[in-house]
Amino acid sequence: MSIKVENLTKIYGKQKAVNNLSFEINSGEIVGFLGPNGAGKTTTMKILTCYIPPSAGRAFVNSMNVEEESIAVRKQIGYLPEHNPLYMDMYVKEYLQFVASCYDIKNKTKRVEDMIGLTGLQIEKNKKIGQLSKGYRQRVGLAQAMIHNPSVLILDEPTSGLDPNQIVEIRNLIKAIGQDKTVMLSTHIMQEVEAMCSRIMIINKGEIVANGSASELKLNQSNQVVVVVTFSQKVQNNAALNALGKVNQLDEKTFEIKSNLLEKDLKAAVFQFAVDNQLVIEELNTKNNSLEDIFKKVTQ
Repeated sequence: MSIKVENLTKIYGKQKAVNNLSFEINSGEIVGFLGPNGAGKTTTMKILTCYIPPSAGRAFVNSMNVEEESIAVRKQIGYLPEHNPLYMDMYVKEYLQFVASCYDIKNKTKRVEDMIGLTGLQIEKNKKIGQLSKGYRQRVGLAQAMIHNPSVLILDEPTSGLDPNQIVEIRNLIKAIGQDKTVMLSTHIMQEVEAMCSRIMIINKGEIVANGSASELKLNQSNQVVVVVTFSQKVQNNAALNALGKVNQLDEKTFEIKSNLLEKDLKAAVFQFAVDNQLVIEELNTKNNSLEDIFKKVTQ
């Protein structure tokens, strides 16, 4: 178990940012930590990385209590905050050597070169950080987070502000890193979550409201089956069609049908309707919930 959180609570004045939160993340998982702004994501990450203490509850990283063994925990964690704090007047290589010195890394020159290679910073290593694009600054942030070879990576909005090409590059880098490390990442980009994460946790108002793989969440959150059917000609018997469920006519021959029936039963009913009304079905598809739909449902 890499991360374990038990009844975690954080209160700022009268505001409860995290409310009795509990979850576990196993070794080798890449877990997406999602939620609307102000849901408590960053606060939870700051507690796990020992930046702030909890008001109540406990959190463990590699079985170490983040309050009682904070120095040991920090040695096990690599952290990329949402607002990547870099020294803009330092050169890339110089900055990474400085970070390596902070961790008292032996043979830091080799370690810095390894991180530069892993994060694709070779052509930028002799530039000042202030001269880099946002994408390369994020790479520098990832390099500093990994330079001490932590077993756990916590990444807060790692692709924030990047263009599509940079997002793909950072996504591939995180997936490669996640092959032998535990990664917990926060993002608002649902496509990134589905592409990278083995599991998704959605937090709202300081509480976990959904937890599972993307396919599990889509299955568990879907209370109704939705099919889209296209007939070969205009439907005349609309009353019989409406009896199948909630019907939304998309065009003259295409209908969206929502029903509490099982998928196979709803499709069978649609086929029977077509037979009874001498219609040919040109197309019949099940409409699945997207991750965005699920996110909206559990956070609104």
